Amino acid sequence: MSPRASARRKGLAPLFAQRATLSRSLRLLGEFRYEQPDPARFYGALATDTAAMVTDLWQDATGTSPVGRTLLDVGGGPGYFAAAFAGAGLHYIGVEPDPTEMHIGAAQAATSSTGAAQAATSNTAPASIRGATTYVRASGMALPFADASVDICLSSNVAEHVPQPWRLGREMLRVTRPGGLVVLSYTVWLGPFGGHEMGLSHYLGGARAAERYSRQHGHRPKNDYGSSLFEVSVAAGLDWATSTGALVAAFPRYHPRWAWWMTGVPVLREFLVSNLVLVLRPP
Repeated sequence: MSPRASARRKGLAPLFAQRATLSRSLRLLGEFRYEQPDPARFYGALATDTAAMVTDLWQDATGTSPVGRTLLDVGGGPGYFAAAFAGAGLHYIGVEPDPTEMHIGAAQAATSSTGAAQAATSNTAPASIRGATTYVRASGMALPFADASVDICLSSNVAEHVPQPWRLGREMLRVTRPGGLVVLSYTVWLGPFGGHEMGLSHYLGGARAAERYSRQHGHRPKNDYGSSLFEVSVAAGLDWATSTGALVAAFPRYHPRWAWWMTGVPVLREFLVSNLVLVLRPP
């Protein structure tokens, strides 16, 4: 059974499917032009949309509100997601390997929310608590959390930046409670945004695109092919997620509902599904 058929059969995504309209897609597409000149605007809008998506997926899966649940965000970045999820009533834990990003995130979240988060971290996990959020400096490929310790585990646009994305996925499944929710979303390499700041030049090859960017800008790209940017396909993600036995839905993150069929078409999906969302529920 295809992931699309599985999602329909299990009834996981009807709430989010209602939200996945053409107007939403166009609005998010319009925000992408602000990623470099105004990251607060871009990531703020993306965080708000992501919090709404995760809320819908949780309600579809469990029939309950996620308010008060613990969400672990692998690669949380500089605070925009923390503020959005805290605002939605979740206890937010951000995992970030970059100490600069982590401290910015903690400060950003502290100015945006109140209350105290509850975290199920291991005794050795270094954490910085600010308001309704907890930040932990760690790698997503070796999460310092006990098995089955969080309700929801999210990773947004991180898998393409690690050399072993499915190791990251396995760690996310490990720390999520049975019946909880894992939401793994990543940028597809052959999609139009696969090259990140290198633009469409990634179609010439990742290494060539990085060299071209370096010549034009006088420095290596932040998302540097082979070190901080890797090729991740739709097919590889679906194969891994299916092999876990926990996959319940897979769909293009930014597409309207009527375009979700693309996920099921080999080759075509690699170019047209710019960002894939894999939704899993640990048994």
